[in-house]
Amino acid sequence: MESVEDGDTNRSEMGSSRLGSIGDFSIGGQENADSGNAGEILTRIELDLDRASEKFHNLHMFTMRVATLEGEFEAFDPGEDEEVSFASKDTVSNTFGSLSPPAWEETKSVISIDRRLQPDEIKQIENTLPRIWEDVSCLVYLSVFAILGVLTRYLLQKLFGPGVAGVTGSEAILYLDLPSNMVGSFLMGWFGVVFKPDISRFFEYLAIGLSTGYLGSLTTFSGWNQKMVEFSAEGKWVFTALGFIIGLFLTSYSIIFGVETANGFRWLIQKYSSGDVQRSQKHGAVNRPNLHITLLVVMFLVLGSLWAASAVILTEEFSHGGSAAKLWLACLVGPPGAWMRWYLAKLNGVGLGKHGRLKWLPIGTLTANVTAACLMASLSTVMKAVNDKTCDTVASGIEFGFLGCLSTVSTFMAEFNAMRQSEHPWRAYAYAAVTICISCGLGTLLYDLPVWLKGYR
Repeated sequence: MESVEDGDTNRSEMGSSRLGSIGDFSIGGQENADSGNAGEILTRIELDLDRASEKFHNLHMFTMRVATLEGEFEAFDPGEDEEVSFASKDTVSNTFGSLSPPAWEETKSVISIDRRLQPDEIKQIENTLPRIWEDVSCLVYLSVFAILGVLTRYLLQKLFGPGVAGVTGSEAILYLDLPSNMVGSFLMGWFGVVFKPDISRFFEYLAIGLSTGYLGSLTTFSGWNQKMVEFSAEGKWVFTALGFIIGLFLTSYSIIFGVETANGFRWLIQKYSSGDVQRSQKHGAVNRPNLHITLLVVMFLVLGSLWAASAVILTEEFSHGGSAAKLWLACLVGPPGAWMRWYLAKLNGVGLGKHGRLKWLPIGTLTANVTAACLMASLSTVMKAVNDKTCDTVASGIEFGFLGCLSTVSTFMAEFNAMRQSEHPWRAYAYAAVTICISCGLGTLLYDLPVWLKGYR
């Protein structure tokens, strides 16, 4: 009974409240109408704020997703005027070694490592360095790393040559430059494919110096081609064919091995770093004007010291000739070869003719390798004709330095591997066949014919 009475009491109180409210409304109708409009406005504002809050939340989730994908996918840098489209079926990886076959269109170009700074990369540094320093900085870094590449190539020749390990030789299918071509291709898989995006985010000029300057100069196509041409001049056609086949096989698998081992190392880093590495890269990037200028001055000093030391030693060794004079002359003339290859890279992706056919063919790299091979064959013919110690020293120094840096196997193999991973793998072998056949054919005309006709030994 108490509950019923309480319920009646509550209902009566509620009724009184409602009557009071109605009475108040009838007395102050205009005032309550104004307050009702204000309440409606406040309600709308609250709804707008809720929607805005939801949008900000979605944007935050989107940026977090992009940051996550950034660590899982890093596209290989294309050359100037190049566009590359990678479409993975299931997952996207940051190297060619683990990519599912990319969707390469007829109008797309193969990837090039030797290239100039791209517009999007220029935007990243245009606020830190004056535009006039762009090419100057690239040339300085290319020069320093090109000299280091020449020195490394010389050391590998001596280490694996007849005097030490005896693995390679001037009269063997395993030519003297094979170890440097294999090592350079392997390192290209690391620093020119897998980790190049990370290095570029840290410091773009370092990425250019390592891939185009050091690795491009460490490897040489012209020396490889000339040795095979010399075999053909001696009538050793089997050596010529096997030398090209074995050389292509070993260098191509060197870059594959480099990509796979770099992928494994990256996986270990990502597994145990929990994203700290990427954050440290972004925070530690070289993006302050004073730091750029300081590093550029340091590289200028290093370049000047290397050139000065090379000139002094060359002056002492030139009269004696031999490999020492060749090496230091090569250090002086090597950087211009790397500069020329870097500028020729802008031809990659342009194609042939007005309609730009064969855009998948890296014309810049092809031109650099064929040009260097022809010039080396011509200089070798001059050396045979003159048969003088001074001529031999100068010509061999230019061959080892300028032409060795102008041509490249590491970039050639990176492009070959990219094509092999594409939807049109035949392009890789067509590209290799075109490069080898044109270089060897012109080398035969420029070197073999004079040797045969004049009877040079």
